[in-house]
Amino acid sequence: MRRGEYLARGKEMNWQTLGVDPVKVERATKVDITSAYVHIPFCRRRCFYCDFPVSVVGDRASGDQSGTIVHYVEFLLREIASTPTRNCQPLTTIFFGGGTPSLLSVGQLEKILAAIDRRFGISDDAEISLEMDPGTFDREKLTGVLAAGVNRVSMGVQAFQDELLKVCGRSHAVTDIFAAVDLVCQVGVPDFSIDLISGLPHQTLAHWQESLATAIRLQPTHISCYDLIVEPHTPFNRYYTSGVPPLPDDETAANMYRCAQEMLTNGGYQHYEISNYALPGHQCHHNRTYWENRPYYGFGMGAASYIAGQRFTRPRKLREYYDWVEQFIANNGVIDFPITPPEEVVLETLMLGLRLTAGIKLASLEHLLNTETSQRFWQRLQPYQQRGWVQLLDDSGEIIAAADRLPITGRLRLSDPEGFLFSNSILASLFE
Repeated sequence: MRRGEYLARGKEMNWQTLGVDPVKVERATKVDITSAYVHIPFCRRRCFYCDFPVSVVGDRASGDQSGTIVHYVEFLLREIASTPTRNCQPLTTIFFGGGTPSLLSVGQLEKILAAIDRRFGISDDAEISLEMDPGTFDREKLTGVLAAGVNRVSMGVQAFQDELLKVCGRSHAVTDIFAAVDLVCQVGVPDFSIDLISGLPHQTLAHWQESLATAIRLQPTHISCYDLIVEPHTPFNRYYTSGVPPLPDDETAANMYRCAQEMLTNGGYQHYEISNYALPGHQCHHNRTYWENRPYYGFGMGAASYIAGQRFTRPRKLREYYDWVEQFIANNGVIDFPITPPEEVVLETLMLGLRLTAGIKLASLEHLLNTETSQRFWQRLQPYQQRGWVQLLDDSGEIIAAADRLPITGRLRLSDPEGFLFSNSILASLFE
């Protein structure tokens, strides 16, 4: 079965039928915000699989030499300065995503970080991540980025075969990847991550094994392996259909996932989330904020925020985002957005938490659900436990072979790799 995105079911439920205590949910979501995501939407070109909110600026535009980027940074700084503070603690993680954030100049990056620090504070030991595509930086820029405070670099490699990079519409070649990694190692970036994509058009299992082996040899501290999702409104959606050649069939795609799990764990990487692997001590703390369903600020075009149990997303186009910032400032930082029902908070906690190999603490479910509903959930999950896809662990970490009732302590998790491969089916059954 092809691995896909998690399903969000149960939106038609209400909190009484689900057994959610809205008071407990409200209490659980009122915690300090210590993470921020900053969206830098500019790309040299749009990759054929991409449905992210991006703005194409061409091969020559970057940093202070691009009026479009300069204008965007001005609005971004205004948004940050106008955002109400909701935390008593300084930020411990900041993630610059995109787009291609490495198209910013060092000076622009410094301005953004200074604005965040003035408004919210940044912890001295904060994890500050920056996505940097191969071919978009040199030694001088990388040194400047580190001096500005960045201590983690994430590179969108995607594949180690030029023919596959061309199929994807990527702007870099394999030689650019090796040159970028050499720079990262020479300059001494404390943490760097590599992104890879499986299930690409014309990609074989041999291609995938070669990419994994090359990544292991380069020894990044973190590797992310994503299964291609053919998104609507992308060139790939016009060219290809999932599971139909030249895309790998479902069984090959599943074997690619199993292969990544085996090769990377044998290579010393810990599989800590459905798509993410890290050397010991190098997990991405920012992304754990998402998976543990903790609140975070978002800034920039298309960025999402999760504050006091409510999620909202900014407009995905530049002109609309600029208008939104103007209105946001006029409203003194007040945002009118629909209230998220308490049951959706619980469903999100389950869907996100089960992405982690450690799973979910059962005590956290007990704090949100009544006993009867917990048992109904377990009745749905028992058949998958019998297949070995769902696991219960006691407080010592030992797997519980069978259980008639959902314990109130220990953990609930999906097995690796089979439980993750069938996560869609498991969650669909859970939320029906």
